[in-house]
Amino acid sequence: MTPPRVPRQSASLPRACMAIALALVLAACASAPADAPTAAAKVPEIRPGIPAGYLAPDAVPDSLALVPAPPATGSAALAQDHAVMQAALALRGTPRFEQATRDADLDFPHAAGTFACALGVGIDAQRTPTTYRLLRRTLVDAAMATRTAKERYQRTRPFAENGAPSCTPDDEQALRGNGSYPSGHTAIGWIWALVLAQAVPARTDALLARGRSFGESRLVCNVHWQSDVLQGRFMASGTFARLQSDPAFRADIAAAAAELAAARSQGSAPDRDCAAEAAALGQPLPGVL
Repeated sequence: MTPPRVPRQSASLPRACMAIALALVLAACASAPADAPTAAAKVPEIRPGIPAGYLAPDAVPDSLALVPAPPATGSAALAQDHAVMQAALALRGTPRFEQATRDADLDFPHAAGTFACALGVGIDAQRTPTTYRLLRRTLVDAAMATRTAKERYQRTRPFAENGAPSCTPDDEQALRGNGSYPSGHTAIGWIWALVLAQAVPARTDALLARGRSFGESRLVCNVHWQSDVLQGRFMASGTFARLQSDPAFRADIAAAAAELAAARSQGSAPDRDCAAEAAALGQPLPGVL
C-alpha cells in the first residue's frame, strides 16, 4: 500500500509504512489505565495528538497466518493480476485516475471526507468528533493487520515492475522498500466502509460500494496488484470482526451513530463534489474481480 500516513497533525512522522507500523506496535503496548473514565476520554497515543488503534498488538489479526502466499510465477492468479494492471494503466489521465490520486491521501483532515458522499453527511473534527476519531483509530488497526505478510513477502509493486509512474510519484522511493501484499490502503478503506455502515445501516450499499472503489483506486494508481487488494479487503473484514469485542470501539460506534444522525438532521453536507466523484467512479475497470 502507499505508506499509511498518519494524520497531518504530525507532519514530521515518517511516511514509510514499516516505520509507522513499528511505532504503532511500540505505542500500542501501553494501554489506558484501568481507572480511565472512558475510552473516549483517555485514548492511547502513538505520539502527542496522534491516537493509536483500538486493538492491542496481540489482538490484531495476523495476515501471515491468514492470507496465502502471493500468486506464483506462471499461475492463473498472476496472469489475472497482470491483465488488470494493463487495464488500469489505460485510465491514466482520466477523472478516475484523478480520483485515485485523491484516494491515496490518508492524511487527516482530508481523509475524513472520503466517505462523505456515500454517507450524505460531512465528517470533521468539529461537527463529528467521535466519528473522526473512529476513522483515525481504525486506520491504525487495519494497517497493522496487513503488517506481518507485508514484511514476509516483500512483494514488488506494479510501478516498479512495469516502469510506468504511479499516482503518487513522491512516495515511490518509500514504496519500493515496502511490500505490496496485502494492500494496507485497501484494508483501511474497507474497514472504514464497514465501520460507517455499522453506524449508519441505511447507507450500507453506498458505503460498501465506496469502500470497494477505494481499494480499486490502488490498481488505478499503479501501486497494487489485484490480489493485494483482495487480501487487503479480507484482512479488513477480519479486523472489523475482532473490533466487535472491544469495549472502546463499541462505545465509539454507538456515539458515532447518534452523532451522524444529528449531523444529518442539521443538514451537514459533504465537503466533496459528489457529482464529480460519482462520475469518476463510474468509469469501469475491466477484469476486476
